[in-house]
Amino acid sequence: MALKYVLVSQLFYKLGERFPTLMATSAFLDSAIATLNARLKAARLGLQVERRGDRLSLRGTLPPRPGSVKPRPHQQRIPLGLPATPAGLKQIEQQAKVIAAQLIERRFDWASYLAPQAEAADTMPLADRVAQFEAHMMAHAGSDIAALASRKTTWDKAYAPYLKKLLRQAEQHPQQPLAAAMVVTLETLPLHARSRQVACTALKAFADFHGMSLPEGFDQLAGTYGNSKAQRRLLPADEVIVEWCDRIPNPAWRHVYGIMATYGLRNHEVFFCDYQGLRQGDLEGRITVLETTKTGLHDVWPFYPEWCDRFGLRQGCLPPINTDLTTTTLQRIGQQVAIQFKRYGVPFSPYDLRHAWAVRTIHFGLPDIVAARMMGHSVAIHNRTYHRWITHRDQQAAVRAALQKGTWRTPV
Repeated sequence: MALKYVLVSQLFYKLGERFPTLMATSAFLDSAIATLNARLKAARLGLQVERRGDRLSLRGTLPPRPGSVKPRPHQQRIPLGLPATPAGLKQIEQQAKVIAAQLIERRFDWASYLAPQAEAADTMPLADRVAQFEAHMMAHAGSDIAALASRKTTWDKAYAPYLKKLLRQAEQHPQQPLAAAMVVTLETLPLHARSRQVACTALKAFADFHGMSLPEGFDQLAGTYGNSKAQRRLLPADEVIVEWCDRIPNPAWRHVYGIMATYGLRNHEVFFCDYQGLRQGDLEGRITVLETTKTGLHDVWPFYPEWCDRFGLRQGCLPPINTDLTTTTLQRIGQQVAIQFKRYGVPFSPYDLRHAWAVRTIHFGLPDIVAARMMGHSVAIHNRTYHRWITHRDQQAAVRAALQKGTWRTPV
């Protein structure tokens, strides 16, 4: 417990050097906002307070903004620009009462709220706005060391690269409107690549945080990236998987390979699991992926169960790599696994073992919702990723059921 406190304190200290006011008052403000929102809900004002970085805003069902294509009231945010301080909370509570009265009397006018915010936004340097957005993302990760590390990895991988591209675009074309710069930033990425899809999500979140209006059709710029590559992936046969496990000379990395093959884990997840039951002889061989990982706490069972003993997973040890998330990231840990696969000449990627595990559960008839839970993603993503194999399974089951009805006759 003492060590965890020290690690959390060190990480908060590092974040506090960049965002001192935010880190000092974050927990207090979140609690105060929750209390205020409870009062607003009890009063049935139809508005809620949100903290976005160091600013407060109101959200509720509001009339369409000027120029909006939506004809009816819908959920929107009012960017009041009030500071995220105790004094700001008092001000925004009064504003919520005023706005609620305006909505009831149908006197609400967007012009009273959009102009000052737009002017303030235009004068703030883009780099500062990105830093403010980053502070907001990190502040909402929570105080747990695992949650902070996971959010930092997500920021570094899914947000920072594309916001840096936006910054470069804005620097090269300083007269270009920001919304147009965001469009150009997306268009520099391959149309049907995952990078464009992730970039679109990141830029939309950034725009939403700052209350920006994006051009109509911005969502379509994400392209049509799917998981067709995963469907076309030539997965290694089970016999090949066993063969290559035996070829890895280093017992620690052979253990990593065996765990991934048997449990379908992501690269970094191997190093953040509870293996106690497995090592104590649990017949089911269940392991628990810890909260430190990308998708949080969940249990996984082996497919095949006999691989636990075939690969010696009950006794093996993991390689001694750095897993201290105050000094490294989940992404870097995962990269080390991929490097070792290449080092030992494994002719497929670590993720091929994960996909092979998923397809194996389909052939075993494991319900998709259970397999998705064990893989740490949604059923929608699971079905989309493994659509071809799931469709084949369902078609085969339907054909067998039809033939077993016995209502057909062979022509004489």
